[in-house]
Amino acid sequence: MYARRKHLYFAMMGLCIGLFVLAWGVVRLWSVPAAVAMCVVAMVIPPVAAITANRRGPDDRWWDEPSGDAKSDDWWDELDGKGRRRP
Repeated sequence: MYARRKHLYFAMMGLCIGLFVLAWGVVRLWSVPAAVAMCVVAMVIPPVAAITANRRGPDDRWWDEPSGDAKSDDWWDELDGKGRRRP
C-alpha cells in the first residue's frame, strides 16, 4: 500500500511541475488566461497529493494499535509512558 501511495504522490507532483512548465513555457505564448488557469490547477495539486500520500489505508496499523509482537508492543508502551502490559 505504501508503494502505491508513494507512486501516486510522485505522479501528482510531476503533473504539478509539468503544468507550471507548460503554462509559462508554451501556453502563455497563445493565451495568458489559460496559463494562469493551469497554474491555479497546479496550485491545488500539492495539498491533495500530501493528503493522498499520508492517508491511512485499511491494512495500515494505527499508531496505538498492538502489532501482535509482545516485545515490540512492550517497547512502544515503555516509550509512550504506558508501563508494562499484562498478558
